[in-house]
Amino acid sequence: MNPIKADPIELVAEQANRHRWIVLAVGVAAQASFSMGFQGIPATGPLLQDAYRLTLDQLGLVLGAIALGIAASEVVWGLLTDKLGDRFVLLTGLLSTSLIFALLAMFGAPRAESIPGVMLLGAGLLALGIFGGSINGSSGKAVMTWFQDGERGFAMSIRQTAVPVGGGIGAAILPWVALHMGFISVFTTLAVTSLLAAGAAWTWLTPAPVQSAPKMGSNGPVSSTLRDWNIWRLFVASGLLTVPQFAVLTFSAIYLINEYKFGIAITSAVIFTVQVIGAIARVWSGRWTDKHKNRRTVVRAIAVLAAVALLLLQLNIMTINVPLLSVALLIAAGVFGSAWHGVAYTEIAVMAGASRVGTALGIENTAVFAAAFATPALIPWLLRVCSWPQLWGGIAVLCLIAAALAPKSKS
Repeated sequence: MNPIKADPIELVAEQANRHRWIVLAVGVAAQASFSMGFQGIPATGPLLQDAYRLTLDQLGLVLGAIALGIAASEVVWGLLTDKLGDRFVLLTGLLSTSLIFALLAMFGAPRAESIPGVMLLGAGLLALGIFGGSINGSSGKAVMTWFQDGERGFAMSIRQTAVPVGGGIGAAILPWVALHMGFISVFTTLAVTSLLAAGAAWTWLTPAPVQSAPKMGSNGPVSSTLRDWNIWRLFVASGLLTVPQFAVLTFSAIYLINEYKFGIAITSAVIFTVQVIGAIARVWSGRWTDKHKNRRTVVRAIAVLAAVALLLLQLNIMTINVPLLSVALLIAAGVFGSAWHGVAYTEIAVMAGASRVGTALGIENTAVFAAAFATPALIPWLLRVCSWPQLWGGIAVLCLIAAALAPKSKS
């Protein structure tokens, strides 16, 4: 009796079903490797300031340089991803960032005999942002094309957890490395992780089969995507919601050290906690919105919760000023400032349509990273004319504006 032969189409579908999780893992690894540097370097802020002898203003600009490079290049990388494919663009980004980190280790790190100027450091971090920006949209498109509707929010939220997870690992490791081994070792560590992620992408990232192509919105030209008012509403809301996240990530260490005399171990633990809980919140929100089809509602709710946490932080500082309560509220504000990412990225990609995923993610990343640059760059200037409580309260107002601007109809 002849054995029953499996249907070739069913075999392809089964293989695709298994391989999509490998693609998701590659996307997570790529994003996490870049986030280790992008969000881990700010955790070394006090050590960076001391090692390079930076003023507070210079520190803010340096910490925002990577984000500026990303914001300036995201849409271009998104268009190239749609045209050239996610694999080519992702490998370009990972190999380029590995090379730039290696060059920073060789020429841009302080040594006993010399301290590089702020312009050299800033230029190196700006170049990291310009080339590293390619990782965001390309890894996102790779994941989106392998998953179907009803799964994309969960998959993209997992991919987006790579940002806080990578940042959390960076926050836990890089300050210790900087303190005990110096910034040569910091940049070398980041060069190696980028190279390892590039190896994973080269080995396992493949185009999705036709059967796996996701069904999304319209596939019109770029101009139609840019004319969608709801896309621009989500764009602005996302930029505003990025402010609390990066205010906590880049200046909570400075704030807690200056105001409460906490040590670097505690401030690193605060940032690590924000990143870990933020990652969990991203996965939960992705799964929840896939089930309930309420992405836009969840984005608005998270914005309100972030505002409440910041207003309570302002109230605590101005009244009883309990240090541990300030720490808890800073963590809450950072988590809510992070939890919406996967949901918003999925929503804007679905609105744009399958053939414009790269462009849509580039638009979204431009908003996020423009705010990520502006936040640390402006905070030192704002602190000259206002107090810390007023700063946190002002950021709360931005969150409330984001809640009002975000698209209100259900997905």
